[in-house]
Amino acid sequence: MIKTIELIFDFVSPNAYFAYYPLKDIAARTGASIEITPVFLAGMHKHTGNAPPFIRDAEVKGKNEYAMLEMNRFIARHGFNDWTMNPKFPFNSVTLQRLLCAAGNADRLKILDIMLPAIWHDAIDPADPEAVGPVLMAAGYDAAELLMQTQDPAVKQALMDNTEAAVARGAFGIPTFYIGTEMFFGKERLGQIEDMLAG
Repeated sequence: MIKTIELIFDFVSPNAYFAYYPLKDIAARTGASIEITPVFLAGMHKHTGNAPPFIRDAEVKGKNEYAMLEMNRFIARHGFNDWTMNPKFPFNSVTLQRLLCAAGNADRLKILDIMLPAIWHDAIDPADPEAVGPVLMAAGYDAAELLMQTQDPAVKQALMDNTEAAVARGAFGIPTFYIGTEMFFGKERLGQIEDMLAG
């Protein structure tokens, strides 16, 4: 039986980028599949009272500096040499998240593979359809159709429903992972995820 890793995902999170590629390697090593559940991180924060760490921890002496140190260690360990902070961060990801909702899981994985480098390597503006469209078109998608679907009320509702359902299950931030009912939060839990899958 193929094991499934569910990834609660929003493009706006740098840690979602950092987690995704090692997670793909773990899935390949353990024979697991990855299922993407798109949520709206800003909505998740609103529902839970959480906040981005750089805001939440701004008054804690040394904490954000240490978080940067750990991030740079993670980048070095995994060879993320092309990663750069997007100049629009924190950007509005709602259109991209709706786009993921409109796509099936196989297409969600493909869209992550093309959009994550565009956002975090090439520094496109993720909130600008004029920037997103050419990336989708270059990968063979009908960008106009996909972007039009993001305005469908059913797609908008699906994103809200996903966000509320994730919070109801205990999620409060990105990246969150589930293996069955077991929840893991943060890229630092990737080793635990692999141990569970291997076991």
